[in-house]
Amino acid sequence: MRYFGNVEVGRDVGLDELRTMYDAVVLAVGAPLDRPLGIPGSDKAGVIGSAAFVGWYNGHPDFQDLDPDLDTPAVAVIGNGNVAIDVARVLVKTRAEMATSDIVDYALDAVQAGSVTDVYMFGRRGPVEAKFTNVELREMGKLADCVPVIDAAVLPDAVDDPGLSDRDARLKARNLATLKEFTERDRNALPKRVHFEFYAAPVEVLGGDRVEGLRLERTRVADGRAVGTGEFFEVECGLVIPAIGYRSSGIEGVAFDEREGRFVNEDGRIADGLYAVGWAKRGPTGTIATNRPDGQAAAAQIVEDHGSGSDKPGRAALESHLDARGVRRVGYRDWKRIDAAETAAAADPAPRRKLVTLDDMLSLLDAG
Repeated sequence: MRYFGNVEVGRDVGLDELRTMYDAVVLAVGAPLDRPLGIPGSDKAGVIGSAAFVGWYNGHPDFQDLDPDLDTPAVAVIGNGNVAIDVARVLVKTRAEMATSDIVDYALDAVQAGSVTDVYMFGRRGPVEAKFTNVELREMGKLADCVPVIDAAVLPDAVDDPGLSDRDARLKARNLATLKEFTERDRNALPKRVHFEFYAAPVEVLGGDRVEGLRLERTRVADGRAVGTGEFFEVECGLVIPAIGYRSSGIEGVAFDEREGRFVNEDGRIADGLYAVGWAKRGPTGTIATNRPDGQAAAAQIVEDHGSGSDKPGRAALESHLDARGVRRVGYRDWKRIDAAETAAAADPAPRRKLVTLDDMLSLLDAG
């Protein structure tokens, strides 16, 4: 098994070229892009998808120059999953609370210098339908400078959905109990607040060239779907972060289903010798546990289709191809050196201090 880092399909090697070298090529690219918000005004400056925003504070090289404007008292986060909660927490945590994380310095400094006091988390459906886990939710009640705020009137007495499994019903009951605890908090006890706003669907981003607010419609849940009630309200904010899901990006020469956000395939098979797994196969749904069987299924398909072997050259051809093009590739040992350097550079209690540009990573390797 070999790792080829700093090698991009379509730039350094074509997919068709890979398929001439290998019997089987598996697309396991996930869904790295933000699902578009798709409402009027969503193209304004100050609308930043959660994949980009999380990439920014995690030091992803593609997002280091994102530079979100945090000089605003209010931020709207659209979504009711763990990513939405994570974004909200980063915006309101103190520097001390972030000390044990590996957030990059430029993001931490920007957040701490910002003016954010109120974060609104909007969900189209209700608290029972929310997707966040209880561990993530409970942490919102333990923050040093921030109070969770929720209207007790939107909380049902109990989880009443006969369609749920016993396990799912228990998990949702825990979330409901935690949200009920939040209703007992004094919203003015601390300088910052995260507002849990359920039954609210965004319909328009307000403002001129930049975000100035968000218009939403009150909803109700019917047959598991959010249905508009015709009642609208507005919230002033200077930043909108949709955390509403992800989508894959296409690869030249492979049919792509834009609506489903996945490669066109039949149970993982795209073409002779070409396969997809995980979110690239099924769209952005599920966790590692629900996607893992795709890898097992692909392995079985490869054995079935190519178990007798072939005369294709494989790795030797790829290495020769990259050498001929002068591609600076990074191997697994190189990655381990980068990992060790980041860990060694950490200031206690942080686990690492990340290198955030590809040039810095390659310079480290070349200097060695």
